[in-house]
Amino acid sequence: MGAKLFATPDNPAPDNYTASYFTTHDGIQLRYGIFRSAIVPARGTVVLLHGRNECIEKYFETIRDLNDRGLWVATYDFRGQGGSARLLRDGMPGHVRRFSDYERDLTTFLEDVVLPDTRMPFFLLGHSTGSLIALSAATRLESRIERMVLCAPFIGIAHRSLSLRAIHCLSRLYCLAGLGKLQVGRQTIHSGFENNPLTSDERRFNRNAAFLASHPELGIGLPTALWLREAVTAIRRVTRPEHLARIRIPSLVIAPTRDGVIPYADQERLTRYFRASQLVTIYGSRHEILQERDVYRAQALAAIHAFIPGSDAVEQPAALAD
Repeated sequence: MGAKLFATPDNPAPDNYTASYFTTHDGIQLRYGIFRSAIVPARGTVVLLHGRNECIEKYFETIRDLNDRGLWVATYDFRGQGGSARLLRDGMPGHVRRFSDYERDLTTFLEDVVLPDTRMPFFLLGHSTGSLIALSAATRLESRIERMVLCAPFIGIAHRSLSLRAIHCLSRLYCLAGLGKLQVGRQTIHSGFENNPLTSDERRFNRNAAFLASHPELGIGLPTALWLREAVTAIRRVTRPEHLARIRIPSLVIAPTRDGVIPYADQERLTRYFRASQLVTIYGSRHEILQERDVYRAQALAAIHAFIPGSDAVEQPAALAD
């Protein structure tokens, strides 16, 4: 069954793509897109995992950058957000029943869409929550994913008054009290550009905000207590040295120093125990590195293209003629 992607004049869709839905292990329909490079032969496929409250359309610009390097891109909207099926009758709360559902969705996507319909080898590019999902699933992805790039991985919470342990206990109490679907936290993008923690690029910030205003059905609100409990549980698990030591996929962690969502210190600390990783620090960048000003974004893209084999190691083939 076909799916629709939404383009705007300041955010056009890449040229050659297909969009559809795949079905998860528990029968939920998730929207996905495959974006093909015009460069032949293809140098592989990047599996792109977004952050919380993001959708495929937000990454059109980055997808074109990857396509221009001869890489296909396969991506999907997480359950409960974007153009995928919502999990609550009120579709606005950011909700998940189990964090492991995200991991099983990734496995299904790789098996049912990426493997049969794209080009090998496969690489993974995650942002924020997408990076947390990748870290959580990484010990089972070694035979499928050649390399991982993790941008601003969601392994901490900035400006918090409580420890992660306390946040976990409090969210668990909410769930035990039957309040797991209650929304918690604070908004970011709706507070306006000034002093936002996401990006210092006003044009890209306004583009993303205008898109959500035009297509509010693709956005979600604050996370629920259950989502927070599951996410913090995953953070505590994946940051344990014994878990990180079991990850053998060569990985690149791209960490912004002015991240107002995930503390830079937590991201730097992650790589001390993550033996398969390298740390690239983007000085001055805020949380959404791929939505940042060109001075920061170009550094991240250069690191990605240098790390993913073949993306700039040889002279690029010519694009197909029209």
